[in-house]
Amino acid sequence: MTCSEQLMTVLDALDRTFALEEPFLVTGCTYCYTEQDLAELSGPLHLISDDLVSSVAAEVPDHWDDFPRLYRRLVPRIIRPLVTGHLHVDEELIASRLVQAGWTTWDAPLTEALHDVWSAWWQSTLHTHPSPVPAREVLSLITVTTDSLCPWLDIWTATPTPAADTHLADLVDDVMFEFEITDLRMGFYGEYRATAELLGWLLTDVRDRVTDARLDDPFLPEHLRTAVQQPN
Repeated sequence: MTCSEQLMTVLDALDRTFALEEPFLVTGCTYCYTEQDLAELSGPLHLISDDLVSSVAAEVPDHWDDFPRLYRRLVPRIIRPLVTGHLHVDEELIASRLVQAGWTTWDAPLTEALHDVWSAWWQSTLHTHPSPVPAREVLSLITVTTDSLCPWLDIWTATPTPAADTHLADLVDDVMFEFEITDLRMGFYGEYRATAELLGWLLTDVRDRVTDARLDDPFLPEHLRTAVQQPN
């Protein structure tokens, strides 16, 4: 089974797992959402329009009387278009909303299904270039949602494929522009300080896999030492 096929398999499993989430009476901001919108959100999941799903996926939590439950129920409608590049909502915003919804506190089958998606999505991304969602955005989302960067970088290190190396070159070109790497934060609200881990990884684990003279700038090792000493 290819990585892309594995991703589709875990997305199907996610749908089945979250299908146990029952509809409920959704209440919230009637200034931004009509009674028809609220009724639609309270009805069958498959009948909620794509536009409404996208709107709720991006919306601030205080617009809803029970934001965690609403977001949890919408997960299948949010995650599949997200990983296939069709949601058209900032990936880092989705990461922040999932954290705000407390996804890691949900019942174990739900959190395990999402963990499976993060893993399969990352593997599929590293084996496909171009990918539906750029590697940097995927990495940011899975880092913020799991509050951990190094495990995902370890997988990248262990994936020396042409696609993974092309993604790596893209990432370096992106984060080295105006030396963004020196103060790199992930998440829509900058929740995760990524400089120390990512810069250390770029200067050591995968340095020989990318050609970019900016990584040889003499000030970067000193900046790395400073970043390592800073609290998250």
